[in-house]
Amino acid sequence: MSRFVFSSLTPRLRRSLAAALLAGTMLSGLGLGALAEAATTPAQPPAAVQTVAQIAPTAPARTLPDFADLVARVRPAVVSITTELKPQNDSGDAVLTPFGLMRPDRPQAVEAKGSGFLIDAQGTIVTNNHVVEHARSVSVTLSDGTNLPARIVGRDARTDIAVLKVQAGHPLPYIELGDSAKVRPGEWVVAVGNPFGLGGSVTAGIVSASGRDIGAGPYDDFIQIDAPINHGNSGGPLFTQDGRVVGVNAAILSPNDGSVGIGFAIPSDMVRQVVADLVAHGTVTRGFLGVETQPVTAAMAKALHLPQADGKSSNAKEAGALVAQVESDSPAAKAGIEAGDVIRGLAGKPIGNPHDLAMAVAAAKPDSKADLTLLRNGKSQTVSVTLGTLKNDDVASTGGGTNADQPSVGIALAPITPQVRSRLDLPSHVHGAVVAQVRPDSPAAQAGVRAGDVVVGVGDAKVSSAPEAANAIRTEARADHAVALRILRDGQTAFVAIDLSHAGSGNGDSTNNG
Repeated sequence: MSRFVFSSLTPRLRRSLAAALLAGTMLSGLGLGALAEAATTPAQPPAAVQTVAQIAPTAPARTLPDFADLVARVRPAVVSITTELKPQNDSGDAVLTPFGLMRPDRPQAVEAKGSGFLIDAQGTIVTNNHVVEHARSVSVTLSDGTNLPARIVGRDARTDIAVLKVQAGHPLPYIELGDSAKVRPGEWVVAVGNPFGLGGSVTAGIVSASGRDIGAGPYDDFIQIDAPINHGNSGGPLFTQDGRVVGVNAAILSPNDGSVGIGFAIPSDMVRQVVADLVAHGTVTRGFLGVETQPVTAAMAKALHLPQADGKSSNAKEAGALVAQVESDSPAAKAGIEAGDVIRGLAGKPIGNPHDLAMAVAAAKPDSKADLTLLRNGKSQTVSVTLGTLKNDDVASTGGGTNADQPSVGIALAPITPQVRSRLDLPSHVHGAVVAQVRPDSPAAQAGVRAGDVVVGVGDAKVSSAPEAANAIRTEARADHAVALRILRDGQTAFVAIDLSHAGSGNGDSTNNG
């Protein structure tokens, strides 16, 4: 029996055979009409041999943002910073080892990379304080590759801003600080910097939020962005699409030591004020009030008979900052501010929390007068205060006292004996009662009250003895089912709110005279 192998047939014979087979199939299953129609239809070439036409590009109706022109315009003003860090152990002292007395080798210098940007043609550069904080020497690389030594003009650790100066011998390209107050979540921003030593790198994203307090310092007011920020981007500029700097890239939230799309920039409005002081004086001068404050929680508002507890004010911006302690001979003390006052406004600015107060005081000029609005015994009043100057070694306190969201009750009080005063290192002017015992698993324990705390006040009133403190606590508890204890711990004073709404019977405070 013969068999055909198509691969060995000539092309002409293969076509003839294929046509014959096709005709035989049609004749066996179709009428003559269908056959005639099929015969007049031109044969289509196999798909494998069809010609593929090139797809011509067309202009899309909508385009994604293109930052090429912006980057070309601003990149010459962005610089890379190399810091030679001071060795941590550079004493060169001889040390005793298991092998005898020997002098260790000098530690090798360590370099750190960062970013910065020029703000004038004379070579003034803005960067982060943490980029140059421990510098032995600093050098700057311009966008054209020129490397110049840099001098540190001034640093401000509280806002993480530093100013450098280079001498290039000719005017340098620089960029302008914009208005960060106009920045809105959702708008496009571009970051330029030196991530991982890769100078001139550009990333883009949007503003995620503003006014972020990330616990980095007393004056946190960061712009949150999702543009990738990595190590080495610190100190670099954050641009809006008009080419103005609205922030200085400073921090990232990073569980894996790299960018996860959550970065933070110092707003340009803050940068402008700090840089002006650093250029003029080499340091930053800030106002000083002299109080330690803490947030006003719902429990604290109830314990102190504040309007929030009566439902008259539910706006968090009106909560205020509770004064826990007033520094002696401070502007606050001279103005008559007392522990237990709730500060709600300074120089026309509303104060919703301790952070707002710290920012308002810092922004005020030293020796300037300002009206301060506060609540005392539930009543609003205004006092005039003349602010002082914050010392360089001081840090404006934003409070953060004991977490008092849980009910608090169940303590035993004892008098302050000479032995107790010596053991706790209490000054002679401190009077009140010592917390001798806190019942385990009690509301007091949950609120963070500890044995050794010194109760110096109950509500707005001072207490001078253990019986007086116990009686005041009972009176407050019966009247309002809430008590505010003013306690002294490790030299710091703070209020602790005790909510007794859910406390059972037999949980009252007692006096231990033993």
